[in-house]
Amino acid sequence: MHHLNKNWQIALPLPHEAETALHGFPPILRQILYNRGYSTPESAEQYLEAIPPSVTDPFEILNLPEAVDRLERAINHAELIAVYGDYDADGVTATALLVQVLEALGAQVHGYIPNRFDEGYGLNNEALTNLYKQSVKLVLTVDCGIRSFSEAEFAKNLGLDLIITDHHHPAKELPNAIAVINPKQSKDNYPEKNLAGVGLAYKLAQALISNFNQRNPESTRMLVPEDFLDLVAVGTVADLAPLVGENRTLVRAGLMKLRQPQRQGLHSLMMVSGLNPKLLSTTDIGFILGPRLNAAGRLDSALAAFQLLVSRDAYEAGTLAQTLEFQNRERQNLTRQTQALAEQIALAERPDALILFAVHPDFNPGIVGLAASRLADLYYRPAIVAHQGDVFTRGSCRSITEFHITEALDQCADILEHHGGHAIAAGFTIRNELLPELIERLQVIVEQKLRTIELLPTLFVDAEINLSELKPELIEYLEWLQPTGYGNSQATFVSKNLKVKNSRVVGKNGAHLKLSVTDGKIIYDAIAFNQGYQQDQSTNRVDILYTFEVNEWNGRETLQLNVKDIRPSITSS
Repeated sequence: MHHLNKNWQIALPLPHEAETALHGFPPILRQILYNRGYSTPESAEQYLEAIPPSVTDPFEILNLPEAVDRLERAINHAELIAVYGDYDADGVTATALLVQVLEALGAQVHGYIPNRFDEGYGLNNEALTNLYKQSVKLVLTVDCGIRSFSEAEFAKNLGLDLIITDHHHPAKELPNAIAVINPKQSKDNYPEKNLAGVGLAYKLAQALISNFNQRNPESTRMLVPEDFLDLVAVGTVADLAPLVGENRTLVRAGLMKLRQPQRQGLHSLMMVSGLNPKLLSTTDIGFILGPRLNAAGRLDSALAAFQLLVSRDAYEAGTLAQTLEFQNRERQNLTRQTQALAEQIALAERPDALILFAVHPDFNPGIVGLAASRLADLYYRPAIVAHQGDVFTRGSCRSITEFHITEALDQCADILEHHGGHAIAAGFTIRNELLPELIERLQVIVEQKLRTIELLPTLFVDAEINLSELKPELIEYLEWLQPTGYGNSQATFVSKNLKVKNSRVVGKNGAHLKLSVTDGKIIYDAIAFNQGYQQDQSTNRVDILYTFEVNEWNGRETLQLNVKDIRPSITSS
C-alpha cells in the first residue's frame, strides 16, 4: 500500500477584532466560525441556524419562468412529459422528485434514465426517438444536457420540446432549447451557483407548486414542496455539492425529514444497510445510502434505484433495497480489483508521472470513476481510469484541488467526442486512435501547472488544543456545524505529545487502528480508519489530528476521537 505524508495546516488564532465581535459564542466555537469565514455575529448566526440566504425565489433563476409556463401548458393539455435524468444518486433523486411533483399536479409523466452501458451519460438521439414514438411531447432533463448541442437540434427536428435543467459547467454557447436552466450560465443572477441537480429540480418544483397553490386556494391537496427535501438532501450530499449557502439550508431541513423517514424506499434502504434513521448524518448519506443508490446504475440499470425512490409498496421497496444492497457488495469487490489493476498499469507506464492513466478493455465503465477516485486519493495526483471499447475510449477523471480537470479537458476539446464535469471530477469520450495524443497533451498541461508545487494532501486544522478541553458540551456546539461535508468540513483538532495507553488493529485484515490516548489528566478512546499500518508507529508518544464525535454502539453513547492522521511526537520523552 502507498501511504503519503500529509501536511497539517493549523489555523492562525483569530484576531482581536473577531474575538470581540464573536464574544457571544464559546471560545472554541469562535475560532471554528472564524476559520469558516464567519466573523460577525450576524453571519455566524445565519450559518449556525442555517437561515436561508436573502434570495431563494425560484422565479429569479434565469429561464425558469419560461420552463414553468411550458410545463403548465403540457399539464393542461394532457401532453406526455418525460423527465430525463442521469444514473447517479443526484440524477435519480432529481428524476424521482420531478416525476412525483408533476404527477401530483395532474401531469402525464414518465421518468427516463439512460443506461450507462448502452447509451452512456446524457441525452442521446436513440432515446429521444423512442420517447417521440411513445408520443412524448416535452422532454425535461435533470442533471444533464448542458452540453448536448446536437441532441437538442435533433429533438427540435423531431418536434420534441426540450427543457434543460443542469448544474454542470456550461460551455461558451448553450444548447438550443425552450429553456436552459443552470445558475452557472453567464447571465444568471441567482446567488446560489452550487445547487446539485436535485437542488435545481427542487427549485423548479417549488415554482410549479407555488403557482398551483395560488390558483387552487380551496384545493384539498395543497402541495408542500418541503415534503421532497429528503430527496434533495440525499442527492446533494451524494453529489458532493458544497454544503454552504442555500444547499446548507436545504440539506439541514432534508436531514430532519430523513430522520423520520416518510418515503418507503429510503426507509427500506436504511433498514437493509443497518442505519438508525434517528441518528442519520451526512456521512451516512455519503458513504452508505449514496453508494447503494449509485450501485444500480454502475452495474446494471439505475431504474431499480428510481423505482425504489418512488415506490409506495413496502414489499416492493424491501425487495429493491435488498437488490441494491447486493449490487453494492459486488460493486465494492469490482472496485477493489479495478483499483489494483489500474494502479499496476498507471505506475508501469511512468511511476513518477504527475497524472496517472490506466486504460483497459476489461474495466467496467460503471466502476472506472471509483477507481480513479481511489488513485487520486492514494497518490494525490489527478487520475484517469478508462474503459476501451472497439471504437471509443470512455474515461473518468478525478483530480486534486490544485488542478481543474474540466478546464484541462476543455483545452483538448478538439480531439474529444464528448466531455464535461466539475473542477475535481469529469468524464470524456475519445476515439481510440486519438488517445495517445490526449495522454500526451494532458501530461504537458499537468506538468505546467503542477511541476513546481509540492503535492501533498493538506489537512486543515481548526485549533490545537489539550485533550482536557474536549468537554461533552463541545459536542453540542459541533452539532450546529451540521450538515458538514464537502465545502463545510467538520471541525478538526490537533493534540500533541499524547501517551498511547494501548492500541490494537481491528476490522478486516487489521485495516483500522483502535487506541486510547492520554495527556496525563484525561483518557480518550480513538479510532483511526484505514490506518492499521500505523500500529507500529503508535508506540510511545504521538501527535494526532482528529474530529470529536459521539460513538453509538449497542445503544450506548460514548465520546471518541476519530483520528484523521497520526505522527510520532517530536518532543518524545
